[in-house]
Amino acid sequence: MAKKQKAQDKTDLKDDSIELETETETDTDTDTETDIDVDDSKQDDLDPSLTDNSEILNAEEKIKDLEEALLRSRAELDNAFKRNTADIEKAHKYGVERLLHELLPVVDNLEHALNNFSKDSTKEDKEGVELTLKSFESALDKFGIRPIYPLNEQFDPIKHEAVMTSKDPKKENNEIENIFQRGWELHERVVRPARVSVIKN
Repeated sequence: MAKKQKAQDKTDLKDDSIELETETETDTDTDTETDIDVDDSKQDDLDPSLTDNSEILNAEEKIKDLEEALLRSRAELDNAFKRNTADIEKAHKYGVERLLHELLPVVDNLEHALNNFSKDSTKEDKEGVELTLKSFESALDKFGIRPIYPLNEQFDPIKHEAVMTSKDPKKENNEIENIFQRGWELHERVVRPARVSVIKN
């Protein structure tokens, strides 16, 4: 009878041990699941925030790029407008330059005729040529076309063309002694330099 009782007690102890192990494993699984749930919850809490920050940064970069593109476009537009305005001004200011090149030989011929009248020419003939030349020069002056007549001035390689040199102790070096052909300028732009002789002592 005593042996049966001991056997029964051992069986009960084994059953209790199995139940304790089962409960321990269940608790461990539950804790693990809880930890996983907490981690998932944290992940869910962090991801939206990170996504929002990334989207904000991307949006700021796009705005910055658009602002820079807008500034570049404005600068290019301003430059194009300035260039067009300058081109229009030049067209108005120097549009007659080609015509002037065609008219200069006419002026030269009138000057040549005025300086080479024969003895048989009448006073009226000379006065007629003088009036024609003056009216011609007056018309050119209205368009900003003016003669370059640099007698007794210092030689300027931009406005003058030296065709010969001469000596004269009474005059300074590089002084213009004589003018062979008048020059012409259009609004301070030299169309034709004056042909001159220059003092070289």
